[in-house]
Amino acid sequence: MEVKDNMRKIVLALVALVFLFPFYWMVVVSLGNPEDFMKVPIRYLPSKLNLRNYLDAVNYIPFLRYFLNTLYISLMVTFGGTLSSSFVAYGFSKIKWPGRDLLFLITLGTMMLPPAVTIIPLYMEFRKFGWIGSFKPLWVPAFFGSAWAIFMLRQFYMNIPNELIDSAKVDGANHFMIWYKIILPSSKAPLAVVALFQFVYSWKNFFGPLIFLRDQSMYTLSLGLAFFQSRHGGTEWHLLMAAATLTTIPTLLVFILASRYLIEGIRLTSGIK
Repeated sequence: MEVKDNMRKIVLALVALVFLFPFYWMVVVSLGNPEDFMKVPIRYLPSKLNLRNYLDAVNYIPFLRYFLNTLYISLMVTFGGTLSSSFVAYGFSKIKWPGRDLLFLITLGTMMLPPAVTIIPLYMEFRKFGWIGSFKPLWVPAFFGSAWAIFMLRQFYMNIPNELIDSAKVDGANHFMIWYKIILPSSKAPLAVVALFQFVYSWKNFFGPLIFLRDQSMYTLSLGLAFFQSRHGGTEWHLLMAAATLTTIPTLLVFILASRYLIEGIRLTSGIK
């Protein structure tokens, strides 16, 4: 039994190394000189650490502006998507109303639609609103909820005892107060998981900004890195990898801060302590 456990750990460690190698390569290239990694055989360590690559990468494009644009959009999407999905999930799990289950199935069905199917009608709608070229198409839809987040939170809310809801109604609480005073404090772990995935998805989103943004001063980091590659008709890989490393750091920090809630949120069926 112990041998099997050790073998399992070795296999998992090897798989982890495979997934970590691209990140390792990105950091290594960002710390080296261009000629270090254009030779055969390949060098896996830079001949000399060059921390100036990061300063050059920040100055090469308006990195701070793109960073602030991305942070603004990501925070809005995270806040709006998490709260709205939680409120809708409460309605699907704890309030009985005609057509609830059918509408929930329709909500889940929207997850099957690829973005290419909805992007044209969305673009036409946002153009009528005069939103093309602004940040609104990237964060306003988040305030109407996300199908996968609604599904995930609903599954957790189904485990909250109905007696707790009924006792709050007896005390005179309405549905909004029940959601705010009971549901939200009882679901910190799944809410943190939803917020984490909302933030990461918005942070790395490339398709939406590419379609809806026009002014380069409003670019996000994903668009900025794509612009980075062709600015001088070629790719300066050491600077590109330095910019990519700086772009990755915020998501890593968010993941580290939310890791405890992420692990706890995986056990959604554990119920309320």
